[in-house]
Amino acid sequence: MSNVSIIRDHLLHELEHGVISIQRLVGLITPEQWDYRPQENMRSLRELTHHLVMIPATDLAIIQEQDGSEFARIESSIQDVTDPQQLCDSMQQSYKALKDYMVSLNKEDFLNKSTKAFYAEEGSVQVKWLIEVVTHVFHHRAQLFNYLKALGHDINMFILY
Repeated sequence: MSNVSIIRDHLLHELEHGVISIQRLVGLITPEQWDYRPQENMRSLRELTHHLVMIPATDLAIIQEQDGSEFARIESSIQDVTDPQQLCDSMQQSYKALKDYMVSLNKEDFLNKSTKAFYAEEGSVQVKWLIEVVTHVFHHRAQLFNYLKALGHDINMFILY
């Protein structure tokens, strides 16, 4: 196994860990909590959760140079879903698609193939995109954790690991 594959696999493992811990958090959400919004200028719990569980799918669309309408279609595909298990299943499926894409890349493409997001002036190489997806997921996982703490859930950092 090459060093490139080892790095890719470590990043994918970390992303999978994020997905699993997010699923634990999403499973705590009760029906009456979906409209919770910490402040007027912040997403509701429903909006945050929908955005978070679709990150692997939306970011994969961006990585694969899909246009803004495809991105919007993917992001809105679960807008009416509030069943935690269905949301977790969606995230698991989109993680698998992202993982399959990254694993399908040869070493040269993973390190050097540049793709450009529909909203960007310049492209990024695939390894950088994967790092971006990991940080994006963990950023919003922290927000979800804080929302649930504010809602009174008896959780601590151990639910994240």
